[in-house]
Amino acid sequence: MLHQMMRIRWTAWKMLPAFHQAEVVEEAAQLLSRMETNAAGQSAAFSLLGHKGDLLLVHFRNSFDELNQAELQLSQLKLAEYLETTTSYLSVVELGLYESSLKTYKLLADRGIQAHTAEWNAEIESVLNRQREAMRPRLYPEMPAHRYICFYPMDRRRGEMKNWYQLPMAERRRQMEEHGMVGRRYAGEVKQIISGSIGFDDWEWGVDLFADDPLVFKKLIYEMRFDEVSAVYALFGAFYVGVRCPSSQLGRLFSGEAPGKA
Repeated sequence: MLHQMMRIRWTAWKMLPAFHQAEVVEEAAQLLSRMETNAAGQSAAFSLLGHKGDLLLVHFRNSFDELNQAELQLSQLKLAEYLETTTSYLSVVELGLYESSLKTYKLLADRGIQAHTAEWNAEIESVLNRQREAMRPRLYPEMPAHRYICFYPMDRRRGEMKNWYQLPMAERRRQMEEHGMVGRRYAGEVKQIISGSIGFDDWEWGVDLFADDPLVFKKLIYEMRFDEVSAVYALFGAFYVGVRCPSSQLGRLFSGEAPGKA
């Protein structure tokens, strides 16, 4: 996953004659339209609210090479001359496997297989391969069609008194299970995609929430703040909230109007 946050250089854009603006937008809309329906991973544009930027582009792809290609394609557009990147975020979709991992470790221990040996590693990889196949739709999600997005990065605390990474796995599983119960209550209202970014970006995870009612973002995140894993261990980065801008609405956005639905 790649998130690109951009600012529109409105002063330069408004100096461009209307017919040139139309040509520039048409070229960009055609590329975005292809990206929106790309079978190998989709992209979507959002009009950002607030001072952190004007445009958010979100890309789902099957590899970093494909993400890089999407980024390069956008950089070649005439529209790129009127965009300034404010920040970006790179991550990989991941699923929490605390419960299944604990079960696997116990089964291997019961069989007398020592941790981190060649046999242990082979058994773990075999289990992971089965899980990847079974969970493929969740590991390679389609872009949710909801109108609003909320994205934020986060860490788990590593303080002197409270350190998430020093907790036993069973305790981390318990707290994450409690955390997940809150999210499941919003399953019909919010689509949530968690991505890992350790080694890829400045935070440890990225969280994407998609919904048709933006107020549900506040309700969900507020409620989650009171469970143990968030109240004690969670650290949050900047929040980005945007309104979906389909390719057919790109001209509307660049004319200074909020994008409508496709």
